[in-house]
Amino acid sequence: MWVRAGRLGSRTSLTRRLLSRMEAVVVRCLPGEPKLTISFHLDGSDRHMLRDQDEALGKVLARISNSTTKNHRKAKKSKKNRGQQPCEAAEPAAVKLFFGEDEVNETLPNSEAWQDGAVLQVGEVKYDVQRNPPTFTTAELPVSQLAGFPVCPKLEVEFGKLQDCEFTWFRETPPGASSEAAEEIPGQERGWTPVGRERVHVPSNQDVGCRFKLRCTPKDGGRRGPARELLSVGAVEAGPGMCTFDNRHAYTVKVAEWPSVRVVSYNILADVYAQTDLSKTVLYPYCAPYALQLDYRQNLIKKELAGYNADIVCLQEVDKGVFVDSLVPALDAFGLDGVFKIKEKQHEGLATFYRRSKFRLLSSHDIMLSEALTSDPMHSELLEKLSANSTLKDRMLQRSTSLQVTVLEDVIKPDRKLCVANTHLYWHPKGGNIRLVQMGVALRHLSHVISEVAPGAPLVFCGDFNSTPNSGVFQLLSEAGIPQQHEDWSSSGPEESCSTELVSGFPPLLSACGQPAYTNYVGGFHGCLDYVFIQPERMQVVEQVIPLPSHQEVTTYEALPSVAHPSDHIALVCDLRWNL
Repeated sequence: MWVRAGRLGSRTSLTRRLLSRMEAVVVRCLPGEPKLTISFHLDGSDRHMLRDQDEALGKVLARISNSTTKNHRKAKKSKKNRGQQPCEAAEPAAVKLFFGEDEVNETLPNSEAWQDGAVLQVGEVKYDVQRNPPTFTTAELPVSQLAGFPVCPKLEVEFGKLQDCEFTWFRETPPGASSEAAEEIPGQERGWTPVGRERVHVPSNQDVGCRFKLRCTPKDGGRRGPARELLSVGAVEAGPGMCTFDNRHAYTVKVAEWPSVRVVSYNILADVYAQTDLSKTVLYPYCAPYALQLDYRQNLIKKELAGYNADIVCLQEVDKGVFVDSLVPALDAFGLDGVFKIKEKQHEGLATFYRRSKFRLLSSHDIMLSEALTSDPMHSELLEKLSANSTLKDRMLQRSTSLQVTVLEDVIKPDRKLCVANTHLYWHPKGGNIRLVQMGVALRHLSHVISEVAPGAPLVFCGDFNSTPNSGVFQLLSEAGIPQQHEDWSSSGPEESCSTELVSGFPPLLSACGQPAYTNYVGGFHGCLDYVFIQPERMQVVEQVIPLPSHQEVTTYEALPSVAHPSDHIALVCDLRWNL
C-alpha cells in the first residue's frame, strides 16, 4: 500500500511534538459515504475540498498544486495593477503526502491515503493530517446574556464527547479600563482576560457592559480536535435582581440522594403565545414588553430549571426551537437528557428530561389523544358513547392535545422502572367535557403501556391539566372514577353533553404537591391547574414539597409573567421515593 514500510519506532513521540506545531489538515472520512472532505488553511484562506473516497490521491495533490499556482498568479497580477514590481513567475508548488518518513503512493485511493498522523507538504509548508478528529459541528453562544444567569453554549461534537471537551471563557477588557486592569499577562491574548474553565459560565455584575469569548476544544479522551472561538453578539446586561424562584433554590441546592427522585412540572409559556397582540394587550398588559421576549425569558427559565437540580423535568408549552436550541444544550450541561413531543398543528409541545446518572431511557409511547381515540380499538367503547353527540365528538377530534409517555429504568437498580406521563389538556374554561374524554383516553393508554412494557412500574403523571381541584378531571384521577351525572359533562351546554361513567383503570392517585391556592396567576384569573400525580401505594412524597413563591413575590409586579418570572404558571417541585 505504501512506497516503503513506515519506520516510526522510537521517533513517534518526537514526530508528534513536531506535528503539534504544524497547522492541521482535517479529513472527514466515514465508511459507507462516497465522499470525504479535506479542510485546511492555505495562502491566507480556508480551503474545503469535497472528493470521492475512491479517487486516486494524485488527483487531489495536483488540484492543491494548481490552486496554489493560480493564487500566485492572482497576487502577481494584483501587484502589477498597483504599479508594483511583480515577483518572478512561481513554479507549481510541490505537493506531497508523507506517512512517517515515506511518501504515500499517489495511486492509492483517498480513503486509504489520508491517514491520521500523515503529513501534507505544500511547497515549504507542512500540515498535520487529522483524520476524523473530534470536531464541533455546532458551536453557538446565546444572543442574550444577563449578569447572574448561566450562559450555556449550544454545542454538538462529532468523533468526541462533550464531557471531555475543554473550555476557556474570556472577558473583554472594557475601553478605558485602568492600567492595572488592562495589565497584560504573558501568554494572554491582548484585550481579553480568562475568567472561567467550565462548560457553563455565570457572568457577574462586574461583567455588565463587557462581551465574552469562549474558546472550546473538542476532545475524545486524550485526542484533541481543532478549537473553536465564539464571540458573544452583545455585551452582558444587568439581571432583574431577585426572581420568584431564588428562595426556592435554597431547598434544592443539591441533587436528591438516591433513591429519592426530584420531579418538576412546569408550563413555561410558549413564545408563540407570549408574542401575540392578545397576550401583550389583554392577557399580560402589566408585563413589561421586554420581559415577554423569548431571549429574556429563556435566561430566567434556564436558571430556574438548573437551580432545582431535578431528576425528572416535565415541561409544557415548549417551542420546538426552544427545545433544540436552548433547553437541550442547557440541561445537557447539567446532566439531563430530553425527549420532545410536538403538538400536531402547533409549533409547541411537551418535553421530558431525565438525569443520566439516575435513569436510562427505555422507550417512548407518545400519542395524540384525538387520533388514538379513533384509531386504537381499546378506546372503542368511549368513542361509541362520544359518537352519540356529533357536535361534542367533532370538537374533541379537532383538538391536537398530546400525551407524552416515557418509560425509564433506574441506572442503579435496573429491575426498577418508572412510567412518566406529561400532558397539557384543552384550555377552554367551558371545556371540562373535552378534558374528561382526553383524560379517559390518557389513562387507558397509560394502563396499557405499563402492563405491556413495564409491569408494576409506578406512574408519575405531570402536566398542566387546566382543571381545578373541584373539576371532573381531578375527581377522575383522585377517586379513580366519575359518575355519568357529573356537571362537567355539560360544561359547554346541554347540547354538547355526553353523560357517561368513566373509570380510571388505576387506584386513586395522589396530588404530590397537594392543592395549592394557585399554580397559574394572571390578571384575570388565578387557580390551581398544574399537578404531579403519583400512585401512593408505590411512591411517596419524602422530606419536602418545595414551597411555592409567596403571594408577595408573585404579585410584586402585579401578576405573572413578569420581569422576575418567565411564565404565567409556577413550577411544581417535589421529592419522591419508591415504597419498599
